Amino acid sequence: EVQLVESGGGLVQPGGSLRLSCAASGFTFGLYAMNWVRQAPGKGLEWVSSISGGGGTTTYAAFVKGRFTISRDNAKSTVYLEMNSLKPEDTAVYYCYAYYRFRNYWGQGTQVTVSS
Repeated sequence: EVQLVESGGGLVQPGGSLRLSCAASGFTFGLYAMNWVRQAPGKGLEWVSSISGGGGTTTYAAFVKGRFTISRDNAKSTVYLEMNSLKPEDTAVYYCYAYYRFRNYWGQGTQVTVSS
């Protein structure tokens, strides 16, 4: 059974930091590009960041570049999103998803709320 389980979300003050994790199982993790997307209240899905299967290539949306860092540990089948300098507009449900050759798997999401 394929599973992607996100964790690490929560309530943080503006300027704070959080580290999201996404633990994968049930597929060959190292083959899959891993991605983070988010959905703010009342809005559509918004791509945040991606990392290649081997971890050598990372890409970021312009609005998070310099603040967020994506990484992965293929030995642990886990992808991370380190989020710094958080802003209220970063408030959203954050989802990880895996993609390889037209196959994609999604996690259930973790809530991130940035508020004072």
